[in-house]
Amino acid sequence: MKNIFVFGADEFNLSLMRSLDSAHEYCFHELYQYSEVKTGKEFPVETLYEGALARLNSYPGSVDAIVGYLDFPVSTMLPLLCQSLGLPSPSFEAVLKCEHKYWSRLEQRRVIPEYIPNFCSVDPFKDDYKQQITLDYPFWLKPVKAVLSHLGFMVRNDSELEMAIMETRKKIYCFAKPFNYLLQFADLPDEIAAVDGYHCIAEEIISHGQQCTLEGYVFDGKLCVYGAVDSIREGEHGSSFSRYQYPSSIPQTVQDKMIAVTERFLTAIDFDNGPFNIEYYWDKDSDHIWLLEINTRISKSHSPLFRNVDGKSHHQVMLDLALGKQPVFPHRRGLYKYSAKFMWRTHKDALVNLVPTEQEIQAITQRIAGTDIQLHVRERMRLCDLNYQDSYSYEIATVFIGGDSEQELLQKYHDVQQALPLELVPLL
Repeated sequence: MKNIFVFGADEFNLSLMRSLDSAHEYCFHELYQYSEVKTGKEFPVETLYEGALARLNSYPGSVDAIVGYLDFPVSTMLPLLCQSLGLPSPSFEAVLKCEHKYWSRLEQRRVIPEYIPNFCSVDPFKDDYKQQITLDYPFWLKPVKAVLSHLGFMVRNDSELEMAIMETRKKIYCFAKPFNYLLQFADLPDEIAAVDGYHCIAEEIISHGQQCTLEGYVFDGKLCVYGAVDSIREGEHGSSFSRYQYPSSIPQTVQDKMIAVTERFLTAIDFDNGPFNIEYYWDKDSDHIWLLEINTRISKSHSPLFRNVDGKSHHQVMLDLALGKQPVFPHRRGLYKYSAKFMWRTHKDALVNLVPTEQEIQAITQRIAGTDIQLHVRERMRLCDLNYQDSYSYEIATVFIGGDSEQELLQKYHDVQQALPLELVPLL
């Protein structure tokens, strides 16, 4: 039995891992639970890091792997923990070259300049923030480290820039402070050391066309992409995710180009022995691709999609890599031809007046085959109290669905929305 320590464990993802064919070979240990890592207003990274090292070093048996499927701070901390115990992992510097948005863009400009937008760093706490920006309106402004488009703003004029800067000054600390703690463990170039977690990046808008995410890994220097997932967006600025749908509808020739660009970049930064997902936009009219960002983990949002279509959750890839093994992953052996994660959103603040019981949710999932519902709200809460939402919407529920056509996916989602007893009272 291999002892696998799961950093940020939750029951849904643990159940997916325990359902793998190889699960009998593993003994899963909760290094930390999800609630200890992600549900507070701040990330206690120093406590998490020192506590994790203490738990791992005091474990009486063998520590065979440390895994995580969550974004910051888990994905950023994993290489430090693995390195301390001599376990397989990408280097911490390679991970930062993906996760530090400004450092990543600098590296991308060095290696694949034709596939990225113009950008610049911005110190939102300096009075001359406007003069620092070298881009014309409109552009996106976002912290160099955040998740789920938190504090990401579409800026079209001076007044929107001022509003974005004011909001950033009030809220950026929740990511900046813990990110800066972790940056101390890296040997940073001077130009990166000067752009810490309290900084932002402004970028030209590239969000035209179709968005797609490649899921893959690098093992022993060789890159493999095993799936491509479409990201469908909604909202005033098209910045809020509506659903992820697998497999992608983007032509294979375009996917191959994305794979080639990905390989060029990850090879250049010496990223090895780890999973990744990388997001692109494809402009069909010009047949050009733009790289949005890279995440140094599997996407847990995609795990049920792979299970539904390919027959296995890609947690298997994560586990194999963490154990130093070449991943072996099936293709199109699942129960459904298509699968999607729907993110049920509302774009105005509201009071949650009624939520379904667990029994009511189970009754719906049993009646509508191939569905799984995760509720993110509780009765009598305000949506503005949800943590880490994007700047323009609130995600109130997640619905995973499998089906044999896109039309079937959409119909099942409509049926779930109609059946779920969920009541929101708009707030003026």
